[in-house]
Amino acid sequence: MAAMKFGFGQALTRKEDDPLLRGQGQYVADISPQGALHAVVLRSTRAHANFSIGDLAAIKKMKGVRLVLTGADTGNLGPLPTPGVLAGVDIDVPHYPILALDIVRHVGDAIAFVVADTLEQAKDAAEAIAVDYKPLPHVIGAIAALKPGAPQVWADRPNLAFETTAGDEAATKNAFASAARTISTTIINQRLVTNYMDTRGVIAEYDGERYTLTLGSQGSHIIRDIICGDVLKLPLDRMRVITPDVGGGFGTKLFPYREYALAAVAAEKTRKPVKWVCDRSEHFLGDSHGRDNISTATLAIDDKGKFLALDIDIVADMGAYLSCYAPYIPWLGVGMATGPYGIPVAHIRLRAAYTNTVPVDAYRGAGRPEASYLIERAVDTVARELGMTQDAIRRKNLIKPKALPYTTPTGKTYDSGDFAGTMARAQELIDWPGFAKRATQSKRAGKLRGIGIGTYVEACGANGPETAHVTLDRDGGVTVLIGSQSTGQGHQTSYAQLVAERLDLPPERVRVIQGDTDRIKSGAGTGGSSSIPVGGVSVDRASTTLAGQLKELAADALEASAGDMEIAGGAIKVVGTDKSISFADLAAHPKATPEKLSASKDFATDLPTFPNGTHIAEIEIDPETGATEILKYVVVDDFGATLNPLLLAGQVHGGLVQGIGQALMEDTVYDEASGQLLSASFMDYAMPRANGSPFFVFETRNTPCKNNPLGVKGAGEAGAIGSCPAVIHAVIDALDRAYGIRHIDMPATPQKIWALIQQKRKASAA
Repeated sequence: MAAMKFGFGQALTRKEDDPLLRGQGQYVADISPQGALHAVVLRSTRAHANFSIGDLAAIKKMKGVRLVLTGADTGNLGPLPTPGVLAGVDIDVPHYPILALDIVRHVGDAIAFVVADTLEQAKDAAEAIAVDYKPLPHVIGAIAALKPGAPQVWADRPNLAFETTAGDEAATKNAFASAARTISTTIINQRLVTNYMDTRGVIAEYDGERYTLTLGSQGSHIIRDIICGDVLKLPLDRMRVITPDVGGGFGTKLFPYREYALAAVAAEKTRKPVKWVCDRSEHFLGDSHGRDNISTATLAIDDKGKFLALDIDIVADMGAYLSCYAPYIPWLGVGMATGPYGIPVAHIRLRAAYTNTVPVDAYRGAGRPEASYLIERAVDTVARELGMTQDAIRRKNLIKPKALPYTTPTGKTYDSGDFAGTMARAQELIDWPGFAKRATQSKRAGKLRGIGIGTYVEACGANGPETAHVTLDRDGGVTVLIGSQSTGQGHQTSYAQLVAERLDLPPERVRVIQGDTDRIKSGAGTGGSSSIPVGGVSVDRASTTLAGQLKELAADALEASAGDMEIAGGAIKVVGTDKSISFADLAAHPKATPEKLSASKDFATDLPTFPNGTHIAEIEIDPETGATEILKYVVVDDFGATLNPLLLAGQVHGGLVQGIGQALMEDTVYDEASGQLLSASFMDYAMPRANGSPFFVFETRNTPCKNNPLGVKGAGEAGAIGSCPAVIHAVIDALDRAYGIRHIDMPATPQKIWALIQQKRKASAA
């Protein structure tokens, strides 16, 4: 079929943007059922303590108060489960109660749920509840938690949540024994808070038989299955979950949370709709955090700079409980430990620790950014120790295209890519040879200039299965039902393009329905950059099947052969004639049964896609203030095939800004003495802004994915994966050139950079 005007590869603007830009979006906070009650969560102010709640009789008599739930009222509910455990690894999952009963394990732990006529009344009642805390010893930080004698987060188990390994330990030791040199790098991948635009919220309704939850999520079916099936212990048909507009998810809205079950229980008890919306500071204290690894990577090298082996030790902070997919997140990083490099053997040790902090779970990239940052920092350290340039060490060790498919020491098989090719193109775009001249100009102006490379490969695009149901409607338009969930990615547009590829309809004639478990039978949700690699394949296949059915129906109506039918412009015509029938007329045809007007196809795969690419950042540092400015930023990515270049660029730009935020400013800080979260608001937690973001130069250098029927590779997380190492390498490059400083941990804040420069200046003066 010829390329369609609105089909695959076309740069269509997003059809969903107009109502959002006009303030007509419908987020959870915008929805207010008549007579809805309002709820707040009372949260622990202690990091670890036994507690008891005082007499609630007076609280329940306060103006407007309808209900107060405590741990004693929710003991019949199941705990929040942890389905993301590791096969073959012994993990004794601790009980994660819907409300803490008598022990809190982190600041922000939920201890009561207060429902009242107004939000202000609910807040007043929650503040009036007397809580008697008897503090227990607490521990902050995974390394501290694993030290002998550290306070135990759980009295009945050690702080070591689990331990596992990957790779070949014996072969790695042998390779290290024969190496000309070994070089180690220890890095901190700091804890982050996922700050999406609209905070989480839920509206629960109960009609005497069924619950309806309206909430912002990355997948309604996941929430329904866990909250209804595991927590409320009810048949799944007793609950409907609806997801309206969602302003960002980044992994954190994929999981079930306590408030969803609490609102459901409250709606049943009060027989009123119950609405809870998280405020921003509460989000810092109650929603899962991301990252938080401390890792050491050691590379064994021959006398020519060739990598012989890799040994890695990772310590991952889980927080106080094991969140939904928490154990699996660092394991995803283990699988990608060797990155795009031809490292013959490797051994990785992973330990996970409980601490008295908010639980950690998936955050944009989910383990792969941590893996990429670690191997890239290790490679950069080797280059500086050996006196090689950043690009030279990579060219020597990157996997060559002729070696693909290539199986890594951790068992990942890369199907396609040209890792050195993307790096060469990125160097060309940023004018790599001209950097020395630009650095001299910066020096004359009293600034430090640095340039940094981040090469990456990640594994994604295999979450599923996903089923698409495509129907020709009576008005001649098409409706797509699918269980993935847009949280800003532009699914309304991208799925419409896949329909257009087969049915040649403009995007405004395609309606995409997501986020309703009553209308959509199943769904894996959106995560792991799988919406197009998995959901897109389902839409494409269902649209192809429907196109065939419509041609047969049209052939009957036009008294011609199905083989002579051609779809064009919302109609089907007989090739070479002026005989045609519109989609609307076809839908009204007497033989147009519902079965002939619709098609369903599912797709599932165990084969991930492996997007890859190169980021290069060029920065300037003011040595008198430590402030960093990104002057130039280039990305060349391999995404296999591009469905929509505008949407793709938007995904990459968003990921870049998140990575820059982690590299330069974002940090989740706990006070070790008290266990308090010190960075619990935007007053203390820095976020990247438009005026601190450079103009990005973005290109694709695609090699079709052999693991995916559409040839695409997942793209939603890539920007956040390559950006951290590129920016930090640029910072280190500037500091190394001027002061011989070769290490800085994220975030490279002005204060941290300035302090390192002052130390070097004082040492030189002495």
